[in-house]
Amino acid sequence: MSTTMVWTIISIYIVIALVIAYLSRSGKQTNMASYFLGDRKLNGFVSALSYSATTYSAFMLVGLAGLTYNGGVGAFGFEIIYFMGVSLVALFGPRFWLVGKKYGYVTPSEMLGDRYNSKAVAIVVSISSCVFLIPYSAVQLAGVGYLLQGVTNDAIPFTTGVIIATVLAIVFSYIAGMRSVAWTDSLQSLMMVLTSTVVVILIIRGLGGLGGFFGALETNQPESLTVPGNGFFSFTSFLSLTIPWFFFSISNPQVSQRLFMPASLKSLRQMLMGFLIFGFIYTVVSVVWGFSASIMFPGLENADLATPKLLSSELVPPILGAIVMVGIMAAAISTIDSILLTLSSLFARDVYGNIKKGSNDRKQLTVGKVIIPIIAVLSYLFAQLELDLIAVLSVSASAGLIVVVPSIIGAFFWRRGTAPAVWASVSISGVMVILLEFTQTTPLGLGSGIWGILLASLLFVSVSFATTAPKQKANEFLNYLKTEMNTLKKSKSKRNVS
Repeated sequence: MSTTMVWTIISIYIVIALVIAYLSRSGKQTNMASYFLGDRKLNGFVSALSYSATTYSAFMLVGLAGLTYNGGVGAFGFEIIYFMGVSLVALFGPRFWLVGKKYGYVTPSEMLGDRYNSKAVAIVVSISSCVFLIPYSAVQLAGVGYLLQGVTNDAIPFTTGVIIATVLAIVFSYIAGMRSVAWTDSLQSLMMVLTSTVVVILIIRGLGGLGGFFGALETNQPESLTVPGNGFFSFTSFLSLTIPWFFFSISNPQVSQRLFMPASLKSLRQMLMGFLIFGFIYTVVSVVWGFSASIMFPGLENADLATPKLLSSELVPPILGAIVMVGIMAAAISTIDSILLTLSSLFARDVYGNIKKGSNDRKQLTVGKVIIPIIAVLSYLFAQLELDLIAVLSVSASAGLIVVVPSIIGAFFWRRGTAPAVWASVSISGVMVILLEFTQTTPLGLGSGIWGILLASLLFVSVSFATTAPKQKANEFLNYLKTEMNTLKKSKSKRNVS
């Protein structure tokens, strides 16, 4: 694949994406909800594509393919566990949407702060999210760097790819906030799934069809079709990877914040169904890519280069390889700009807004816009470390975010939960996750995410019993949800009868 072709396709993509982002502008984004939530007016189709592009980024066609290359079919099971976790959206999604609509929440941490009647809760949760999401954002930037470096045989250096992704993420975030991000996400996710599926068909055909594909795996690397296979996916490692991923849909604020954005509950349901269809196709595609690379390019030192090697192989027409490459790059950028918007809204709304007396919505929006490039630069610096195995790094970031899960469950289902319990469970467990990750320690063979959610659950429950719950706010919040959910159930029953 020639460098000239790569630059040409990238340039075409940038022009089209910028035009779509500009056309997505609808009036002036003068408040936090309009800029960071798209005025809560996203339809089901756009919501589904945006949710998909934000979730399935460089992690999939670079990270999951690399994980399959390293560990075999266990990677497919790992991703299917995430699919099972998306069922949490069916449980929590309507609740997020209902309280967001009633109370005007912009961020998940703002919701927790209000529910537990504590500004400190919002601040602690926001800071925790920033600590773990910046490395996750850096993972996406690194994915773009590896991709461009690999498909051009180092003609485009790693750092150049990272800089391109960083600049584009900032630009898309600034043009029209979440509205431009959502519409460019739609372009990116459609291009991504269509072109990558075509590539899979071509690769399978080039390897002799399905019979030749599986025959090569059975002959050359039969261990890749079993679990634990070569030992990469032992029971403890599989558990350590999958548990943080299972809770991804509610623990990662750039994802859960999207539950505030659909125009209606019908749009929310459409978003979930569209995402499940998109995700299953994309999962199969990514795993097949990983297996194909292991057949064609055994012995790669860096498994994250499996996808670039495939795209530059003789089985993929250069023009198609370049288009898919840009699709993957675009998906990574969609995740980065979503994270930039989420983290800037967290800081502006929940840190600055709660510390600075007299800060109004307009001032918070100004602060949020200022923070966007700062977060982008921090992510860029972290990406320059060029750490290996994008999939594992992504899960490590989710391991830190998982500590907020007990507080989210308690917010919706336990009146006894308290603010001190949230402070303790999020901060202490978060520090423990950082120490385990930094020292690469795995007590009993279990990863930091497992210990993080166990300690967070223990602290949340025990401290809640030892402190006083905000009864008035808890009753108001939960009684409202109970009434609305019962109304929804009755409405659904009437539709089924008719």
